[in-house]
Amino acid sequence: MIEIKDAVMRFDDKNALDGVSITIPEGCAYGLLGSNGAGKSTLLRLLSGIYRPCSGEVLIDGQPVYDNVPVKERVFFINDETIQFNEMTLADMRAYYKRFYNSFSDELFNKLHAAVELPLKKKLNTFSKGMKRQAAVICGIACKTPYLFLDEAFDGLDPTMRIIVKQMLIDAMLDNSLTVIFSSHNLGEIDEFCDRVGLLHAGKVVFDRELDNVKGSVVKIQTAFDRPVSKENFSGFEVLHIETTGSVTHIIAKGDREAIRSGIEVFSPKLYDEVPLSLEEIFVYEMEVRGYDSSKLDR
Repeated sequence: MIEIKDAVMRFDDKNALDGVSITIPEGCAYGLLGSNGAGKSTLLRLLSGIYRPCSGEVLIDGQPVYDNVPVKERVFFINDETIQFNEMTLADMRAYYKRFYNSFSDELFNKLHAAVELPLKKKLNTFSKGMKRQAAVICGIACKTPYLFLDEAFDGLDPTMRIIVKQMLIDAMLDNSLTVIFSSHNLGEIDEFCDRVGLLHAGKVVFDRELDNVKGSVVKIQTAFDRPVSKENFSGFEVLHIETTGSVTHIIAKGDREAIRSGIEVFSPKLYDEVPLSLEEIFVYEMEVRGYDSSKLDR
């Protein structure tokens, strides 16, 4: 289990993380969402033991991560940058990680390498961004750690390779009870792959819930009224967004569905249809409430 308790990470006078508390169970596929600069990469570096929290706790299996070699041997972190490996070949990377991870499996490495067909003897500075990402992923999975963290997991991968890498991760989760945490700006990938998600903004946790619960708590209503309405007209639930086009009003609401329906029916709507929301839409509307939206272009 991963436990992050009131973690604060400060750089100079800015809090990159501000009292973050998240619990991630074993075997979970966890998606880390957030605006640019929200603290996602900082959180992954705390979990990997690269940073020491300024305050709070970051625990894996009940033990602090920072400066704890036995715990760090259970973690593999795939950074969003691979420049440190530019002068290495893939064969060099394999040898490098075998020095630090006793659990490294040559058999698994060879199996994964056969699927991606990367050159073993060429330096990584000749690889494309997607090829570098593949190299890091197969090394990470071959280390057979219980925890694997990926920053911008599928960045640079073409559609076919995305499918292959996702299948590699799924197989590792099934075979080794692997816990995967990854950040991504491709919310469709997280929607498809994860069973739990956390949303960060300005270093704070907006929500941390099962994906089905996240989708169940936000609903889009297509309706029509005899008179104009605004956010301030409704009570008993939170209105994230409201927009009227012609005679149709779309309301994005958060809360109990029966409470939402009752609150809207007070205004005798001519129609009431619930429309499913994607994770990307939920992200956009949650961030809009916090002043992070495209209307900034109009100011």
